Amino acid sequence: MKTAAALRSGSATDTGLQRAANEDRIWTDDAKGIYLVVDGLGGHAAGEVAAQTAVEVIVRELEALETAAAESAVRNAITIANNEIYRHAQQDSSSAGMACVLTLAVVREDVVTVGHVGDSRLYLMWNSTLRKLTPDHSPVGEQEDQGELTEAEAMEHPRRNEVFRDVGSRERAANDDEFIEVRSIPFQPAAALLLCSDGLSDSLTSAEIRAVIETYNGDPGAVAASLVEAANQHGGNDNVSVVFVPGPEFIGVHSAAMSDARTRHAITRMRRGRARWKRRLGRVLWLVVGIVLGMAMLALFERMWAPGGFLR
Repeated sequence: MKTAAALRSGSATDTGLQRAANEDRIWTDDAKGIYLVVDGLGGHAAGEVAAQTAVEVIVRELEALETAAAESAVRNAITIANNEIYRHAQQDSSSAGMACVLTLAVVREDVVTVGHVGDSRLYLMWNSTLRKLTPDHSPVGEQEDQGELTEAEAMEHPRRNEVFRDVGSRERAANDDEFIEVRSIPFQPAAALLLCSDGLSDSLTSAEIRAVIETYNGDPGAVAASLVEAANQHGGNDNVSVVFVPGPEFIGVHSAAMSDARTRHAITRMRRGRARWKRRLGRVLWLVVGIVLGMAMLALFERMWAPGGFLR
């Protein structure tokens, strides 16, 4: 799968401050436009193995399906990964019950195709608005998506980490209902994508995430690192992983570059304003001169033709 022009992404992953191991896995391939965040389910056996298997299988399958339609390729790759994780768990008792959740984005030219299972997330940033594109396949996430819980209430809910969809706990077919959510949406050059595990979305509000993205100044890795750091500053209760994919024309409104642009724009507007006033003043002066000259000429003609004037 190839994009029209390679994007430049940034990524970061961290164990956090409370966990002994990092069960998250990420993958980025700017040349092929493949971006993936996988979260091994906490509290289950071999979550790290499940997450790593998902990455390896999905990347392998997508690279082998160069000509396939994006939605079909995404659905098939996730399904094959699911079944491989399940078979591995069946054959190894130490891995029994292992599974993961994931969000996959494949960018082709101006379209992003999303494959999603669980409570990891994909956000779209455009026109200074951060929009969540993936539903949370969890009881609490579903209530939040339906407006039954506020974002703050959902983030503090004791059942926040429960999910009702996963990759690997049982065998699946690609067309199974209630398994993979797949959709394709436009990806504007001035937009940006953010994939993350719930270690980020359970720590930072959407407003806090947006504020960090708005600082983007040409270094996507700096944004990813800042988001991970912010999650750890909020307690670091879980593994946290971030993949940030800015479009070629995206720039944060609070970045230094945007600040410079606003300053240059203000100076340009001031100069243009001064130039317009000079032109207008010049027109007014010429009008006044014309009126004065006209009045003088009229007075002169009246004297010339008046009785006793010098034209008789």
